[in-house]
Formats: sequence, C-alpha cells, structure tokens
Amino acid sequence: MSRSERLLDLIQILRRHRRPVSGLTLAGELDVSIRTLYRDIATLQGQGAPIEGEPGLGYVLKPGFMLPPLMFTDEEIEAIVLGSRWVAKQPDTRLSAAATDALAKIAAVLPEDLRDELDATALLVGPSVGPTRENIDLGVIRQAIRAERKIEMNYEDASGAGSRRTVWPFALGFFDKVRVMVAWCEMRQDFRHFRADRISDLAATDTRYPRRRAVMLKEWRATLDTTRKL
Repeated sequence: MSRSERLLDLIQILRRHRRPVSGLTLAGELDVSIRTLYRDIATLQGQGAPIEGEPGLGYVLKPGFMLPPLMFTDEEIEAIVLGSRWVAKQPDTRLSAAATDALAKIAAVLPEDLRDELDATALLVGPSVGPTRENIDLGVIRQAIRAERKIEMNYEDASGAGSRRTVWPFALGFFDKVRVMVAWCEMRQDFRHFRADRISDLAATDTRYPRRRAVMLKEWRATLDTTRKL
C-alpha cells in the first residue's frame, strides 16, 4: 500500500468513528507502527484535515470534512456502479433517476483513467423475476420517513381485508419482488410491515410523529433479535 492510499484509509477509518479513537487502535487497523501513525496524522493536519486530539487522548475527525472523490479502488468503483445500477432498476422512479444522476456526477469529477474504469465495469444487474408494481409513489413514503411525519393510507392484508391506517413510517425495505414499509401502526399499537403493493390512497400528513425515527428503528431491530432467539 502506498503512503497516499494509507492516508486515505486513515481518513476513512476516522470517519467511521464518532468518538475519539486511540492512536494504538488506528495503528492496528492500518498495520503500521504508532510512530508512523503519528507522522501520518501530522501530515493530514498539515494538509488541512480537521483532525483533533493528541497522543494519549485519541483522535477524531471533525464532521463536514469532504475529500474530493478522486481516488477509488477497482472494487470501490464496482460497488458504486453495481449499487447504482440496481437502484436504477427499481420501480421507485425518482430514486431510480437519482441513482443515474449520482453516478453521472461521480463520473464527472473522476480522473480520466478512473472514469474509463467506471464506464467499463462489467458487473450487471439482471432482470427481476416477476417484480411487483406498486400503485403509489414510494417517494412520498421516503419523504415522510426523512421528515418523521405520519402517513394515512388504505391497506389490504393477505386475506383481502381492507382497513384505513395511520402509521409512523421509519424504514423502507427494497426486496427483489416487493417493497416493504416498516412503521408503527396506531390501530395495532405495534410495529408492522406493510407491502407497498397492498397500499392505496396514500396521503402524507403534516403531523410529526411523537418519537424519533432512530429510536423506533433501534427498538424494531431489537424485536427482530428477540424473535430470532426464540
């Protein structure tokens, strides 16, 4: 690994940690001596990276620091292209267009040799087998999740019974054939999974739900862990 690659890796490691991380931990992840680690941190600080800390206390990268997206490994390029191509094939038209636009923006700032690698990536996304199409705009759900707003909708369960629901959406799962909204259901007073193809008459509201999205996501994941242990 070249020193420039190691410096980029150090930035990426620091980005993963929200709290100060010790020099020994960083040196271990990079497989370098602690002395080399200190030199690398000093180099990055000298180049303007807002790394705070000192030996014995740990180091943290201040939020908001952006690296020019000019350096990608071959596998990182393949991951970017494959992920974008998969999203571009989803029935969520706005998200699909955003994936295509994002890939074009990345390509625009890459050096020519890396841009050629991106264009030539041979990893393809195959067609879905019998994908289910929704009659709703998934963008409405995604916006409600971001804004932590309640949604009102009609929902038809597996037996065909319909009901009017008010839910607090906090996650949206994308599967090969279906999309599933995860939400707190006011009628059931519990977490519920709603298949998007069974939702109709969807309406976002201006009412903020009373709990934070991140908290509900954590609690929902805990219920899944408990179920797996049973």
